[in-house]
Amino acid sequence: MGFLKILLFCIFCSFPLPSFQSDLETYIVQVEAPESQISTQSSSMDLESYYHSFLPKTTSISSRENEEPRMVYSYHNVMKGFAARLTTTQVKEMEKKQGFVSAEPQRILSLHTTHTPSFLGLQQNMGLWKDSNYGKGVIIGVLDTGIFPDHPSFSDVGMPPPPAKWKGFCESNFTTKCNNKLIGARSFPLTNGSPIDENGHGTHTAGTAAGAFVKGANVFGNANGTAVGVAPLAHIAIYKVCDSGGSCSDVEILAAMDAAIDDGVDILSISLGGTSNPFHNDKIALGAYSATERGILVSCSAGNSGPSQRTVANDAPWILTVGASTHDRKLKATVKLGNKEEFEGESAYHPKTSNSTFFTLFDVEKIVHEQFDAPFCVPGSLTDPAIRGKIVVCLVGGGVRRVDKGQVVKDAGGVGMILINNPEDGVTKSAEAHVLPALDVSDVDGKKILAYINSTSNPVAAITFHGTVIGDKNAPIVASFSSRGPSEASRGILKPDIIGPGVNVLAAWPTSVDNNKNTKSTFNIISGTSMSCPHLSGIAALLKSAHPNWSPAAIKSAIMTTTDTLNLAKNPILDERLIPADIFAIGAGHVNPSRANDPGLIYDTPFEDYVPYLCGLNYTNREVGKLLQGKVNCSEVKSIPEAQLNYPSFSIRLRSTPQTYTRTVTNVGNATSIYKVEIVSPKGVAVKVKPSKLNFSILNQKLTYQVTFSKTTNNSDREVGQGFLKWNSDRHSVSSPIAVVLLVE
Repeated sequence: MGFLKILLFCIFCSFPLPSFQSDLETYIVQVEAPESQISTQSSSMDLESYYHSFLPKTTSISSRENEEPRMVYSYHNVMKGFAARLTTTQVKEMEKKQGFVSAEPQRILSLHTTHTPSFLGLQQNMGLWKDSNYGKGVIIGVLDTGIFPDHPSFSDVGMPPPPAKWKGFCESNFTTKCNNKLIGARSFPLTNGSPIDENGHGTHTAGTAAGAFVKGANVFGNANGTAVGVAPLAHIAIYKVCDSGGSCSDVEILAAMDAAIDDGVDILSISLGGTSNPFHNDKIALGAYSATERGILVSCSAGNSGPSQRTVANDAPWILTVGASTHDRKLKATVKLGNKEEFEGESAYHPKTSNSTFFTLFDVEKIVHEQFDAPFCVPGSLTDPAIRGKIVVCLVGGGVRRVDKGQVVKDAGGVGMILINNPEDGVTKSAEAHVLPALDVSDVDGKKILAYINSTSNPVAAITFHGTVIGDKNAPIVASFSSRGPSEASRGILKPDIIGPGVNVLAAWPTSVDNNKNTKSTFNIISGTSMSCPHLSGIAALLKSAHPNWSPAAIKSAIMTTTDTLNLAKNPILDERLIPADIFAIGAGHVNPSRANDPGLIYDTPFEDYVPYLCGLNYTNREVGKLLQGKVNCSEVKSIPEAQLNYPSFSIRLRSTPQTYTRTVTNVGNATSIYKVEIVSPKGVAVKVKPSKLNFSILNQKLTYQVTFSKTTNNSDREVGQGFLKWNSDRHSVSSPIAVVLLVE
């Protein structure tokens, strides 16, 4: 195979955008590197000149286009290629050049938008925090909306300097803001920008992953306590790739990943994404492939398109794909109706004085006849003066954020708001920092409230705020919005990999959401797989610090094979419907950091195995080459089925013919140990493992076992079964989930 050697430097060139309209569009152009560019002696100028050689000559374009600067970014680590402003005519001209691979228009991706370390079992001076020294020496690169550097979560008190390998920097307008905690801050917009966070999302995710200890963190007095990131002594490097509205171009995402590889990060935390795509056409997957090859673990949010099936994003097997679940803290609020019925909801709003006064409920049906979008409380819809002094019932949706709906109600003179969630949300509720007394209730309870309004001429209600309540025994519950598998890009890989806290998470925020102007210690409570991702990024940093020689695949395996599949009540983890969550919702289960620190065995996927895996996906040679940054001939590669990849889980599509796969495990527990297999077979499937016992005599010894899956009964097409395969020793239990889709011939 003619793989091209990777160059050891990165070019990063940017130019200002034009101020006038044109038919130019930003393209990501991928090219082959000729033999003359393979030498490690090649200079950055040689590579830049080579990239420029693909741009059409000025004689072939109009004078106006001549004035347009076209090169935007030059990539090196994540791919051979560049981003440029081009017309469709210019792209067609470029396609004729030798070495051209592809040109694709940029895609705009979106964001997947305290108590949780304790919920995860992280305690000061004990366990994983102690063993990992709180993540000391590990660098987490966060691709997001930027950061608010003055927040106390990013104080460097007690922080050591960054490790000697660190090559990153803070941009010139940010140098005085950086310290031993925040060691890098760069901005990657197409126009001149600053790493400052104008959205809040990046500040929140960075604080969740590695924020310092901050006492007295709260929102309206709720969730009061000491806020801390999962890896509080890890360093943070911020790469701003999204604008203030949360739009993120894959052009800038690739540029940031390219820079982060050169800078020397250990973990990349990416709480954004699009839809599932073939990996050769997925820029996050492409960048993550190169990062993983350099020993960087890439942790990504699974997406917020649940509970629909086949919605999971960031689903490449070299990415840790993170779904979202609740934790055991609620910010409880209740609404009591005039008929004595009472319903529980959540809200981060908390009045300074307790007031459970009854107010008239506003009749939503009255608004519907006047304006169809009024039930969603969109701006400009609540014009009826009768709203004044009443509690208004609003529906979630309509393209308006929950907090903004409250502002609409407040502006109309309302004194409170009841938000009714969508039916598919089930029991997932959002505790937001509202501008007036308000709470989220489920669709089921909301229908009862509406029925009461329509049953009486004088419907009244009182909203009561109970503050922070800890101890929900049903936790964790899979969040309704958490994207589900199976993976569209690779059905033979179970996704998401893991779930973690992502509902009503308190973390750093650039501004006060409760109008407290006397402190820089500002926090907010928000939800999304964007919030669960940095929890896992922080856990990966702790494991990297405790086990510096572990590969990204080893860290990922340790996380996946040591999960919790039962909730605090010792029952199976539930989903938003309060029924047992299926395997495409929870993947391997809910993360258990302490057990991940001592997994016993690991499935360490050799990086070179990804080539036969990719060829097995029936990609063309050119498509595989886009990921490898080199030429490959799949006819000369012994390709493997997806399920043969040495992955810590199984995802099988089974017909009448039995299927057999192998797995190799590495002993990282006791030098001398014996593991016996335990199998819970999916319904309608026989699972046989040979051998049934693994005898290890030394550390890091590798042993291989074989698994055969066979159908035992007739079934309806696409019936899903789930089970697990577990290796048990005296000290360890190493579990791999099994998902089987039964297919009819």
